Amino acid sequence: MRCIVSQKEPFLDALKSRVLLFDGAMGTEIQKMNPVSEDFPDGKDGFNDGLILTHPEWIKKIHCSYLDAGADCIETNSFGSNKIKLDEYGFGDQTIQMNQKIAQLACEACEKYKDRYVIGSMGPSGFLPSSDDPDLGEKSLGEIQEAFSLQAEGLILGLVDALLIETSQDILEVKIAIEACHDAIKKTGRSVPIMCNATLDQYGKMLLGTSIQAAYTTVSDMGIDVFGLNCSTGPVEMTPSIQWLDEQRHHILVVPNAGMPENDGGVAVYKMTPEQMGAALGGFLDRHERVRIIGGCCGTDPRHIREMRRIIDQRLSISKNRQ
Repeated sequence: MRCIVSQKEPFLDALKSRVLLFDGAMGTEIQKMNPVSEDFPDGKDGFNDGLILTHPEWIKKIHCSYLDAGADCIETNSFGSNKIKLDEYGFGDQTIQMNQKIAQLACEACEKYKDRYVIGSMGPSGFLPSSDDPDLGEKSLGEIQEAFSLQAEGLILGLVDALLIETSQDILEVKIAIEACHDAIKKTGRSVPIMCNATLDQYGKMLLGTSIQAAYTTVSDMGIDVFGLNCSTGPVEMTPSIQWLDEQRHHILVVPNAGMPENDGGVAVYKMTPEQMGAALGGFLDRHERVRIIGGCCGTDPRHIREMRRIIDQRLSISKNRQ
């Protein structure tokens, strides 16, 4: 696969000049393809990141559906592609190569669009280094850092425009992942922005009880460019945390679920409509000037992103008419 480097505005410059729109959920869109075990590498059902090897056309189609909906940025299908996660599927020794391929595929999807950005997605390791639990805390800090460093290296070599540490539940792991990103940047010699997201419950706390204030303070001086929230809740529950973050110094990324998940026969269902999501995120943009990125997580699809595009364009049009 090839990836053409276009002469587009640098990501951070774009972020300063306008609100950027991220894409929506990947996993649910993959499920719409009705995959069976044979569709995954070695028949490993659920190995979504591994589809780069067996069905890259599926992933490219999903990327393009979000780009067609108006997304400025697409996240790579690498949420579970740190070495620790890939080891579970027997592909840990290919961490750099797989992440590079995944990033290149996203770059290819952007080729026919103007000024679109590829964001390297880095999900959690599946372990909680802050935990005293003998199972969740069994990986050493060095092992976790290496797992993220190899992933970041592959994504950077695949020419992502930025790295995103996302859906983070343990602030110590976030620190480790940030350090790993800096390691990869130094090793590759290619500098890219680093963003990180905390995932909070409806009470504004991370899984191990860390508040948004403590989470932000812990990582704010580690050379990150954007701090934000994603997953776990809908936009309503994020409101107090966004309000506090707006008083800090970093650009804010807000990527909520389509509302709080509801249990429907053992299946998580997200019921916020595109119009409801658009109104909620548009409200954040109206009230909080540091919110520079919006998008959708679980339960969102191209319809939600299309509505957010409309909201952003509408605000821009009103602003121009006032000038």
